[in-house]
Amino acid sequence: MKIATVFIRPAMFICAMLFASRALLAQSSLLQSGPMVGYVEMREAALWAQTTQAARVYAEYRATTPDAPTLRTEEVTTNGVSGFTAHLLCDKVEPGIAYTYSLFINGQKAARPYPTTFSTPPLWQYRTDPPAMKIAVGSCTYINEEKYDRPGKGYGGEYGIFTALHAANPGLMVWLGDNIYLREVDFGSKTGVYHRYTHTRSIPEMQPFLANTAHIATWDDHDFGPNDSDGSYAHADITTQAFKDFWANPGYAQGAAKGIYTTYDYGDAQFVLLDGRSFRTASRRKTGNRTILGQAQKEWLLNTLASSGATFKFVCIGGQFLNDVAEFENHALVAPEEREEIMDFIAKEGIKNVIFLTGDRHHSELSMAEIEGIKMYDFTVSPLTSGAHDSESEKNSLRVPGSQIGVRNYGIMEFSGVRTARKLTLLLYDNTGKELWRHEISAVK
Repeated sequence: MKIATVFIRPAMFICAMLFASRALLAQSSLLQSGPMVGYVEMREAALWAQTTQAARVYAEYRATTPDAPTLRTEEVTTNGVSGFTAHLLCDKVEPGIAYTYSLFINGQKAARPYPTTFSTPPLWQYRTDPPAMKIAVGSCTYINEEKYDRPGKGYGGEYGIFTALHAANPGLMVWLGDNIYLREVDFGSKTGVYHRYTHTRSIPEMQPFLANTAHIATWDDHDFGPNDSDGSYAHADITTQAFKDFWANPGYAQGAAKGIYTTYDYGDAQFVLLDGRSFRTASRRKTGNRTILGQAQKEWLLNTLASSGATFKFVCIGGQFLNDVAEFENHALVAPEEREEIMDFIAKEGIKNVIFLTGDRHHSELSMAEIEGIKMYDFTVSPLTSGAHDSESEKNSLRVPGSQIGVRNYGIMEFSGVRTARKLTLLLYDNTGKELWRHEISAVK
């Protein structure tokens, strides 16, 4: 009997371990993409994940401080209507704390082979100088899918750029549009749109970066609809809902009937995320009022800028704003009167340190305009993984000399200095993390 007992217990233990391992593996296999950190505030943080089928999902999180308790989000059941996406809210966090978290699917931990972390912003107002910060920016993510792509060489590549972004360890990533590339096969159906989001979001190189950096986003034509699409796109309701399902922004459209615009504060920087597609008139239209933002969103933007107390005000929109050449989908081409009105407003109101963050163009550059002593900038960062081209021959009288970059790249913005002497350093890196360019801007008080 003793001999039998000796052999039975290890066998039972091994079987139990195998069963547990298979259960854990099964839950990991139910994870399609993510987890991703969305917006992060002092008292709450958003997490996002996508499963392969309907499943119960929640997250556990705990501060990295000694003896911190393990906390838990509400459980969400994913479903096909929302693309099996889950939005989870960590609503028991405190300011200035680093947290680790784990995702659970159907009650079992979905283990990841890399850390999963987020940090809440510090409560610095009325206490200290603004914190030093590092924020990443980029646009134009094309992930090849041969059977649905146009014939010929794949348009996307060098996906290792997401590994470089992860290694850069920014606190926040701002996605500036064309975050996916809807194809002809996708435009006409919800099935196609949600497939494209799922396909792009699932690439392995992106996962560690999603899991350890806060992410906010706006869109441009390729995630809104067809190339150069405007407010007439028939399935904008589908792509709008898909955007909300696949991103975890702090809010949308300030209660408006449509649109994805919102604002987000991070340290002493404010990010105004504009919707440059839902209200846009056709680029080819020659008569009537031409607009990109629409009247309501434009007024909201002007009020937001006028009331902002942030040191740096970043206006995020897919297409170039400052570039004065009326080509491609620049603001100067589609809605020149609107562009002039906004620039004049910034100058007359004396709003300092306004920087437009833009993408779309498949090259990067910095533009600068000065009106009545007020400088404003446009930091264009493009592309991440879609095709790049050297466009230094393209005209732009406002381009800062030497800033044009014609390879796949990403941007980093570094904030430093005391409250009364803040400095912003703009940097561009190639897909391997090699520095290509830098420029410093001192905040004007």
